Amino acid sequence: MQLGVNVTNFGPGTDPGVLREWARLAEGLGFGVLMVSDHVAVTPDVAERYPEPFYEPFTTLSWLAGLTTTVRLGTTVLVLPYRHPLLVARMAANLHQLSGGRFVLGVGVGWARQEYAALGVPFTARGRLTDESLGILREARDAGRPEGDVPVWVGGHSEVALRRAVRFGDAWHPLRLPLPEMRAVLRRHALPGFAPRIALRVTGAPVDASDRPAGVGTLEQILDDLDQLRLLGADTVVLDPYHGDPEETRRPDAAWQALTTVATHWSTRS
Repeated sequence: MQLGVNVTNFGPGTDPGVLREWARLAEGLGFGVLMVSDHVAVTPDVAERYPEPFYEPFTTLSWLAGLTTTVRLGTTVLVLPYRHPLLVARMAANLHQLSGGRFVLGVGVGWARQEYAALGVPFTARGRLTDESLGILREARDAGRPEGDVPVWVGGHSEVALRRAVRFGDAWHPLRLPLPEMRAVLRRHALPGFAPRIALRVTGAPVDASDRPAGVGTLEQILDDLDQLRLLGADTVVLDPYHGDPEETRRPDAAWQALTTVATHWSTRS
């Protein structure tokens, strides 16, 4: 099982130099995939948690592809209805080719009503539009076109999202769920693959809450979470050290230290 890292491609402390250091850290520690988030219009509902500057994912990952050689590059998650599906297919295929086959397209329906309105896309149609986009990518795969070579990870944990993952995805890509909830889903559904994104917060004392998110707790709790996810069949687990305060982006050293600690201990355990 590989570990991945969710990189903060937004916030007041983020700039090209910091993004370059994120990439060097991820590749240097042997992470399997480096992933970034997606927003197009940083409306007030988005800015509260993910403020500008917000580096567009395809542009950012294309640049990082030239700075790296082994780490895969992905989106966690691209909001599919924000862009025309043919444009998404072309950009994904091009980035996959230019990076030497290292791109992973993580997708979702999104949540920001104001952003949808700013882009002129109906919020209530987001599920249908997501399925239409995924259908085009699936048709490309069936036809043997380059767009079909891109691995697709489908986010969300509603019943509709799970059916979407089964129908269109190469893996289910849930975000920040507790272990019992992920285990229950995997028992109910025959999913094509499993590549969760979990929180990463290392604490000095054990976290005993019943709803503790995977990846939150002492180092031993986190390593045990990773062991449990491996037993559940996870191919990749993406660690997300961002805790919701944009000021954290001014102090990336704390996230880098947590990632270094977990990656170092995991390499000796796995």
